[in-house]
Amino acid sequence: MLHEISILKDSYKDSVRLLEATRSMQSDERVDYGFAVMASEANVETLTSEGFSGLAGASANDLVLAVRSVDQEVVDAALEAARSALFSVTSGDGDGVDPSVQSLRQAIDVQPDTNVAIISVPGPYATLETHKALTAGLDVLLFSDNVPLADEIELKQRARELGRLVMGPGAGTAMLAGTGLGFANRVNSGPVGIIAAAGTGAQEVMSLLDRWGIGITHVIGLGGRDLNAEVGGLMAESAIEALEADEQTQVILFVSKPPAPEVAQRLLGTSRSKPMVAAMIGLRDELVGLADGVSVCNTLEQGAALTAGILGHPVPDLVGPTAEAVATAMTPLAQERRRLVGLFSGGTLCYEAMTIATEHIGAIHSNTPLDKSWSLPAPDGAHVCLDLGEEEYTVGRPHPMIDPEARIDWMRKQVDDASVAVVLLDVVIGDGAHDDPAGLLAPAAKEIIESGAAVVAYVLGTHSDPQHFASQQDTLRAAGCIVTESAARAALAAAAFVSRDPALVHADIG
Repeated sequence: MLHEISILKDSYKDSVRLLEATRSMQSDERVDYGFAVMASEANVETLTSEGFSGLAGASANDLVLAVRSVDQEVVDAALEAARSALFSVTSGDGDGVDPSVQSLRQAIDVQPDTNVAIISVPGPYATLETHKALTAGLDVLLFSDNVPLADEIELKQRARELGRLVMGPGAGTAMLAGTGLGFANRVNSGPVGIIAAAGTGAQEVMSLLDRWGIGITHVIGLGGRDLNAEVGGLMAESAIEALEADEQTQVILFVSKPPAPEVAQRLLGTSRSKPMVAAMIGLRDELVGLADGVSVCNTLEQGAALTAGILGHPVPDLVGPTAEAVATAMTPLAQERRRLVGLFSGGTLCYEAMTIATEHIGAIHSNTPLDKSWSLPAPDGAHVCLDLGEEEYTVGRPHPMIDPEARIDWMRKQVDDASVAVVLLDVVIGDGAHDDPAGLLAPAAKEIIESGAAVVAYVLGTHSDPQHFASQQDTLRAAGCIVTESAARAALAAAAFVSRDPALVHADIG
């Protein structure tokens, strides 16, 4: 095998550009390994473990292209394809991007009507760039993670004073006036405004509502820490105020994992001018003293359903033939197959699945556990749900929503495990996601099914998304997967295989 790298000094590119370059290299099946990464310490360590050398002296601001193949012509072509993907977008070839722009100030000079900045730089630089954007009068989607908590509080306090939004850090999803930012689904305009401290949680409810015929005004991301006690819901308060002032928004749908109780109590106990549904996933403590017009539930599906009810809009049948399909598929399961394995690309969907399934099958171990005693490593025979988008699984690789290969490796590990009853998958489509995730996942799913286990999958997306929602479902069904109409129903279907009770797919969820 030939191992070749190209180091581009001081050439920072964000994760989206790196993904495009990685895809371009991997498009040739003769490429055994091809990645575009920044030369962080962890990425250098990963590349070294893969057999690449010559990385001494590379810094986190340097971009590395790494290709492994048996053919030098393939290596050269892959490197050239990566460079083209990385730099053609700023070549000035009619795409409206000025290659001379090297700073936020220059960008605003070129495009003076700009009102939102997307910050996607390494964490140590993100705070300064966000302050610059606030000074320029911009709202900010802070995509970067690894921003210190103290900096987040400072930024959000300043944004509150300026009447601006800082969505993040680590905010991967937003949609303002129909324009998706980060990972977003294509939805019709309508009366629902969404506030979310959970990226795929926002995508799930916006997609469910859109598929039910209910449009969206805006989706405002908060970042995962906004509702903890330290940050105190600073941006949640700003988001609520913004949607209350928006004439098109009739109902506010608030999505998060369990918040700090005192923060939730304050936000949901304050009188509002518009009805609000709060889907606090896995919420265990009952909230008291809610303001009039505020409803609380603990699943995404129920949050979308309550929102539809406020608007007088019917919710379609979300079970359909699923129970019958589950009953048929569980008939040949060997008696010893009693274990659930969830392999998720969406962290919020992983968390929701555990909160639902654990009520029926007991403890589920995870890298993001519901209870500390259910952390990894899991004991033999335990149920497991992995959020493969967490940092420990993405070192040196793109996120699984944009590169399914790492998840495919995990899927194939289940083929030889005779204790597995069912593998549970989410398939997230939309802008920013892989062009055809179902097409890549389906062969591995078929291998699992042929080994004697079942696969339950849910496609998160809309009929307007570029990957074609129905086609993604059809591809998974053709491989033998049980495909459900919501993430919550997928969790119930998986639990049904473990308990051998197909009626579980009809269970109530709150």
